[in-house]
Amino acid sequence: MAEFNNGPRGGGNDRGGNSPRGGGNDRRGGNDRNKENDSRTGDSDLKEKVVAINRVAKVVKGGRRFSFSAIVVVGDGNGTVGYGLGKANEVTDAIAKGIDDAKKNLVKVPLYKHTVPHVMEGKYSGGFVLVQPAAAGTGVIAGGAMRAVFESAGIKDVLAKSKGSSNPHNVVKATFDALLKMRDPLQIAQARGITLAQVFNG
Repeated sequence: MAEFNNGPRGGGNDRGGNSPRGGGNDRRGGNDRNKENDSRTGDSDLKEKVVAINRVAKVVKGGRRFSFSAIVVVGDGNGTVGYGLGKANEVTDAIAKGIDDAKKNLVKVPLYKHTVPHVMEGKYSGGFVLVQPAAAGTGVIAGGAMRAVFESAGIKDVLAKSKGSSNPHNVVKATFDALLKMRDPLQIAQARGITLAQVFNG
């Protein structure tokens, strides 16, 4: 009887970790989970900042139905930054959707000594911003929506002014327009065959 139970028809031992269909010790499942964890580790360095939350009321037969929209900025503090918009019936869900949208729209902006390389203007719809570099120790001199973008991008010293619409959506997009139009001084120096000092001092 003992030999018969340990044979090929044994239910307990044949379906264990030695079988390729075994669920508990299947190596393929473990590798898939490790790949998912590895893909999420890159997003763990990103920090989120909620710029604005807007409540929208829709009047229906039974009363008012509220929904929320949130604009969120994410960045790693080292030149990578992005923004996104999320809409949902709850504030937390709207913020979560905004974060996911921002992570899909990450861009790389040039930095030079924790500030922007040069003066640049940005425009989007009614939003118009002016961004210029500042000396070390100046800090981020900018409004709330622009401040969130600069801090997420890792810009520590900057002078900025919003001259157009105060709508946070337009201000954020105009700020991104200014940052994306800036040129990396290192790339300019390599293209011209000169040093960084000659790029700034002529």
